[in-house]
Amino acid sequence: MGLPGLNRRQLLAAAGGLTVAGSFGFAALGTGADALASGSQTRVRYWNLFSGGDGYNMIAMLDAFREENPGIDVKHSTLQWGSPFYTKLAMAAAGNRAPDLGVMHLGRVTGFSPGRLLDPWDVGLLAKYGVREADFNPALWKRAVIDGKLYALPLDIHVQLCFYRKDVLKKAGLLGDDGRMVPVTSADEWFDVLKEAKKATRKGLQTLGLHANDQNFMWWFFVAFYTQLGGTYFNDADTEVTFDTDKATEVLEFLRRHVTDGYSTAGAADGEQFINGAPFTWEGNWSVPVFSGAKLDYGATPLPPVFGRQATHAESHSFVLPHQSERGGATNEAAHQLAAYVVQHAQQWAAGGHIPAYTPTLSTAAYKKLSPQNEYASAMDHQATEPKVWFAGSTGILAQRVGPIVVSSTMGSAKPEAAARRMKSTLTELLAMKNPMDGKTAAQGGAVA
Repeated sequence: MGLPGLNRRQLLAAAGGLTVAGSFGFAALGTGADALASGSQTRVRYWNLFSGGDGYNMIAMLDAFREENPGIDVKHSTLQWGSPFYTKLAMAAAGNRAPDLGVMHLGRVTGFSPGRLLDPWDVGLLAKYGVREADFNPALWKRAVIDGKLYALPLDIHVQLCFYRKDVLKKAGLLGDDGRMVPVTSADEWFDVLKEAKKATRKGLQTLGLHANDQNFMWWFFVAFYTQLGGTYFNDADTEVTFDTDKATEVLEFLRRHVTDGYSTAGAADGEQFINGAPFTWEGNWSVPVFSGAKLDYGATPLPPVFGRQATHAESHSFVLPHQSERGGATNEAAHQLAAYVVQHAQQWAAGGHIPAYTPTLSTAAYKKLSPQNEYASAMDHQATEPKVWFAGSTGILAQRVGPIVVSSTMGSAKPEAAARRMKSTLTELLAMKNPMDGKTAAQGGAVA
């Protein structure tokens, strides 16, 4: 049973961003017979995209839920991160084969046809299991609401951070009495810090890991600093482009200067260099387990407020309810119960570096002891996010189109002001496109692909 107005080509093109996944089989689901034979009263099929350390942490939380709720059998399946995951989720929802619970990046929810490919959460049921709007950062919760209904339940926010080596900064005189890096409030101060840090850095190592030739990181950093300048992308109605090329140029010049002044080396193994003694690297908070595992004496702070206000790029892993034509009953309630449980027991999740979305967790003694997590939890209050449009979000079309333009400026193949103009024209093109998954647009798949 498909959704009216939505054909297979549209689903593949739109759900995958610009990438059509290779295999659309559903072998990753595992065998439902095993779950049905377990004797549990209720079965919840749950798809996620967590591998590595996140995967282990998620399994630990699921096992704890199973132990406390023996009447609910959780059948979890881990699918490949990125476009393949979103493609499978879209096709399953359109074909009435959707799991009972899924995970999405919050930035992708707007484009995932809420009400057609996603079902809204029952906030009353969530409250029954202890989760309420008041327990979340207001800006984060607002991002999850579309047309007055909650379509995503945030599990965390994951942010880009400025990691620093305390041993190198101490040698450079850049470590405060509190054991943290000296505060920075302007671009000039930041480059002064880099200059002093470079003097204390072993030869052969860069000063800052910037991922200068990576389109995703460059876009994330652009979003952060453009937000610091108060930059916008579209008007409130998403009918006009409000992108400020002057502010964009200022950000692009700032990013480019790291390379031209010799502080960042394009193509360097940034994480490895940091482990080997480079003083700074800008990475996602998912690098916390890597650097902690390497036994480094390090800290992590939100990206420096070089343009006068705090803002660091943030995304969010969120629980969603993929569309089911007959959603309801005990299985639906169990999906609400499971999601609410995991959200409230995210101390384990915080070990992976993510900031729990459920704010009561942040005030617990156990969380406050986590280092460096306790140093950057404030990023929750100054999230820099992509615009709330259908083509935005992790691995989405927006990042794929504008990320390379930012790289062209940082790497020097395009001048910052020219790159800023290209970004604005690209935003204009994207805004004129129709969402292929809105169920109203005929044959837009070609336009997306």
